[in-house]
Amino acid sequence: MSEKILILDFGSQYTQLIARRVRELNIFCEIFPFNHYPALDESVKGVILSGSPFSVTDENALHIDLQQIIGKVPVLGVCYGAQYIAQYYGGQVQRSLKREYGKAHLSRRYRDDRFLKDIPEGDQVWMSHGDTIIQIPEQFELLAGTNSIEVAAYKSKEAAFEAPVYCIQFHPEVTHSLSGKQLLQNFLYDIADCKGDWTPAHFVENAIAELRQKVGSEHVLMGLSGGVDSTVAAELLHRAIGEGLICFFIDNGLLRKNEFEEVLDSYRTMGLRVVGIDARQRFWDALSGLTNPEDKRKAIGRLFIEVFEEEAHKIEQVQWLGQGTIYPDVIESVSVHGPSVTIKSHHNVGGLPDKLKLKIVEPLRMLFKDEVRRVGEELGIPKNILHRHPFPGPGLGIRILGEVTPERVALLQEADAIFINHLKKSGLYEQVWQAGVVLLPIYSVGVMGDERTYEQAVALRAVNSSDGMTAEWSRLPHDFLAAVSSEIINHVKGINRVVYDISTKPPSTIEWE
Repeated sequence: MSEKILILDFGSQYTQLIARRVRELNIFCEIFPFNHYPALDESVKGVILSGSPFSVTDENALHIDLQQIIGKVPVLGVCYGAQYIAQYYGGQVQRSLKREYGKAHLSRRYRDDRFLKDIPEGDQVWMSHGDTIIQIPEQFELLAGTNSIEVAAYKSKEAAFEAPVYCIQFHPEVTHSLSGKQLLQNFLYDIADCKGDWTPAHFVENAIAELRQKVGSEHVLMGLSGGVDSTVAAELLHRAIGEGLICFFIDNGLLRKNEFEEVLDSYRTMGLRVVGIDARQRFWDALSGLTNPEDKRKAIGRLFIEVFEEEAHKIEQVQWLGQGTIYPDVIESVSVHGPSVTIKSHHNVGGLPDKLKLKIVEPLRMLFKDEVRRVGEELGIPKNILHRHPFPGPGLGIRILGEVTPERVALLQEADAIFINHLKKSGLYEQVWQAGVVLLPIYSVGVMGDERTYEQAVALRAVNSSDGMTAEWSRLPHDFLAAVSSEIINHVKGINRVVYDISTKPPSTIEWE
């Protein structure tokens, strides 16, 4: 039985980061709501209690029966988890006079411990809490403090419990805690005794075996997008069931220039059984007259389901629907962030399973985005797909502000192709997380030769991000931007002005619609 770590979520904004750091150390982990988690079996090597926006002193504080966990396996309490453990066992926690937020230093080391192995004196950590532990329970002892708080880290005494308990009032999962990853490694390897066998090769081997057992000789239908997630999921299914996998790639008329043909060729080179479906005119007709962004999104999503359903009914003996669902989708579809947070609907499924009466198979549902790419590399998937920038489901439909028409799509495709090709030629493509061009619903005056023009404007958008939740605009060289602007204006008839979007997310979004 493979080893794993359970992360119990009390609603912290950093919970997914904890999971990613654990996975980076080649250890499998799962996130569960603090009030709904599985019984501890032999595979569970340890439990991590996350932070929380709640205070342990509030009437509506989130409560958990620690008797079900403490003493069973090694436990690490982070921030709220540390404060809850202190209060639960008779320590003293009180609201801070001011919120402790930002950088601090472990300037006080009370004793040496394997948990602090290779953590330098005065190491920088990241604080984000409104409660402070004033006194730890008698079953525990201090490990470290900062200039402003006495209790930054503490642990259970040797004979207090059957398994050790460690608690910290800072966040090791964020990059501002300079040795945070080392601290987690110390807990996971030295204290929880993990082996670290969670690797891409291990995942591929297990996933293929599980898919063969789950699907057997039945057939799977899957819609491909040309993106990383659906491609890696399809390749895993193909390795498991071969010709039992049938894929659709729908041209919705909102793809990038030549993308339909190029992606189809890549899929066929990979040996996938792919049906290319030209539905461009149907999508353009459905979008005619629509200018509201939400109306456009709904129209695109609704028609995608209709086209997929029509084509699916032409194929006999299909029992499964393949999905490129990844772990953040799963986490955000269930109540793991605490009762105060609105739950997000499962956006990958899109209503297809109910309409087609198919069972769902999701090979990547336990992987984060960066892990999907590593698995893709293990599978030998072509780089042009594996390292492709994220591209929105509605495609260019949400990069054309205002009405979508075939003429405006063609205009944007030309400008977008110039921008992306320049990024690739200059070696900047892989330094940018996502890039594209936005066609603006405005006209401006220009001069070309002896003639005045009155044509459209486009905005270039390029951002750096790790997961799309936050994004910083990319500092592209001025000479590069000048070259892109010049080629677009000189070669794309109908565009006479190019601007560069320097907005961060938040408060702006990556896409304009």
